[in-house]
Amino acid sequence: MEATGVLAYIIGFFVMSAAFVSVVIFLENRDPSRTIAWLLVLLLFPVVGFVIYILFGQNMKKKKIFKIQKLFSEINANKIFESIQNFENLITIQKQAIMEDLVFYDPDINIKRRVMNLLLNTGRAPFTLNNSVKILNSGEEKFKALFEDIRNAKRHIHLEYYIIKDSQIGRAVKELLIEKAREGIQIRLLYDDVGCWNLWFKRSFFDEMRECGIKVAPFLPVKLPFLNRRLNYRNHRKIVVIDGKIGYVGGINIGDEYLGKDEKFGYWRDTHMRIEGEAVYMLQLTFLLDWYFSTKEKLFSTCYFPAISYCGHNVMQIVASGPDSDWEAIHQAYFTAISQAKRMIYIQTPYFIPDDSLLVALRTAALSGVDVRIMFPGKPDHKIVYHASLSYFESILKSGGKVFLYDEKGFLHSKVMVVDDDIASVGTANMDLRSFMINFEINGFIYDKEIVNSLKQDFLNDQLRCKEITLEEYHNRPMLQKLKGSYARLFSPIL
Repeated sequence: MEATGVLAYIIGFFVMSAAFVSVVIFLENRDPSRTIAWLLVLLLFPVVGFVIYILFGQNMKKKKIFKIQKLFSEINANKIFESIQNFENLITIQKQAIMEDLVFYDPDINIKRRVMNLLLNTGRAPFTLNNSVKILNSGEEKFKALFEDIRNAKRHIHLEYYIIKDSQIGRAVKELLIEKAREGIQIRLLYDDVGCWNLWFKRSFFDEMRECGIKVAPFLPVKLPFLNRRLNYRNHRKIVVIDGKIGYVGGINIGDEYLGKDEKFGYWRDTHMRIEGEAVYMLQLTFLLDWYFSTKEKLFSTCYFPAISYCGHNVMQIVASGPDSDWEAIHQAYFTAISQAKRMIYIQTPYFIPDDSLLVALRTAALSGVDVRIMFPGKPDHKIVYHASLSYFESILKSGGKVFLYDEKGFLHSKVMVVDDDIASVGTANMDLRSFMINFEINGFIYDKEIVNSLKQDFLNDQLRCKEITLEEYHNRPMLQKLKGSYARLFSPIL
């Protein structure tokens, strides 16, 4: 009888807590779809739903937890960006240059102008003209190039990853970094504490690096993994900066699956960029801000922003977004580019959970005759997200857009968008609400026709390994799959 009474008391506590949380959510005036989704979770699963909300649902106050804006004021006050034309002044100058058409001489550049100006305003992201960009389409290409650059490093190596695994490639990276540290190279490694959960019980992996002088730090460490509101705000970025002159950014983490060695997924199709030039300044800045946030160590010496000679003519902006910003810069840039498209929109993404604005923009583009194509994995890695994603394809197909499922013998993890042969985006952000509104992400927006056309051709080559889904096939899929999609979509605003 006593046990029954205790159980009733516990259940009653959770139910009352869920009711209280429901009122809090309602009064926060969030997006209506997210409010309804959370209320639905708490109504249907008052006990489990309360725990899920504690872990993933709390709306952390940006000003209390993320103080990056304050740091920007310190940076400007100390004039540490004099070597790269003074950060804020550079943005002001570039806004004026765009308004006066001093950047592009092509009369049909409205989409570029709109996106570039938007990112100057929302992402504090100056565009750079002096860059050489190489697209890397697999883990093999990325790690081959990265290892060579690390071996040639002369001063410092900065790495920031969402996932690092104690794997064959992970150990190879560790051994190479230890070798360079023993040569006297300054090395810092920032990892996401939740993304690297597999190393919670393998601390020796990082300890071996620390013993050799490598500085290693977790981003937003989770001390109580199952009861911590920080669990929801993760650093999904993948950045490497070498000597302040060479940078890497894209979708490839450090794990054997990214080399196609996972039996479940097989060949892993991903996209990464190797950058030489002034765009590396912004990768460096993003890393140093994240490092400061995690360690309180200020590293804004001009030695991390060395003078860069001519590298190439690729025009691009590096854009970081996350809960530390007042604007959803990558999300808004995607919306602007899609809504301005005149000819084609090609998207590769492992997850497809757009908000209403992006979905309407894509449907409107397709209905107006724009060639809209979305490429998506043929097999799931996260089932509920996968089925929720599939549920959004009906409206795309009805509007005249095309959907391609990537070869089931491989897995598609690329985060790429190409619009009108004029603009492309490659980075860490998926086409989903978590990437756009919750995680810390970083993308490169490219305005160089040579690189944009290369990414377009990569998409068309990948399309040869895909199965196109017609609207009829979509409607005729098994009933169980339809039910899974409908159920998963209910929770899509909080996935």
